[in-house]
Amino acid sequence: MNPFAALGLPASPVLTDEEVRAAWRRVAANTHPDRPDGGNPAAYTAAQAAWSQLRTPWGRSEALADLAVLPHIPEAPAPAPLGWHAPFRAATVLPARMVKGRPVRLIIRTLTAAAAGYAVVRLVPGTPSAPADVFGCFLWWLLTARADLAPPPGR
Repeated sequence: MNPFAALGLPASPVLTDEEVRAAWRRVAANTHPDRPDGGNPAAYTAAQAAWSQLRTPWGRSEALADLAVLPHIPEAPAPAPLGWHAPFRAATVLPARMVKGRPVRLIIRTLTAAAAGYAVVRLVPGTPSAPADVFGCFLWWLLTARADLAPPPGR
């Protein structure tokens, strides 16, 4: 993203704070989402990001340096849409994520959830809340065990 283009400014090292502020106010007034015509939320967001980067002389010098270096870097390709095979792929990489993550903590967490579920069934048998308590133990394990897995491939 070229922050100078988002505010309609030339990429120049001699821009003043007042020029950048005036450009930001002009673009914000024309694109703000609260306008009666709905504005242009995408242009407003880009202008707001540009303003936060260009509002100081240091930020403008960093943006100029980035523009001098980054034009040759190609855009990142859009991520491929997930297909029907995504859950199966996740299941095939799960063992590797368990081994590369924190396996001891995962085992302790699994044993804790299993012991709590077993205790609910043995200590309060036949109560209407027992299935919900067992499901709660499983849900706790499901939501917290993810932190003990290694990141998926490609992240």
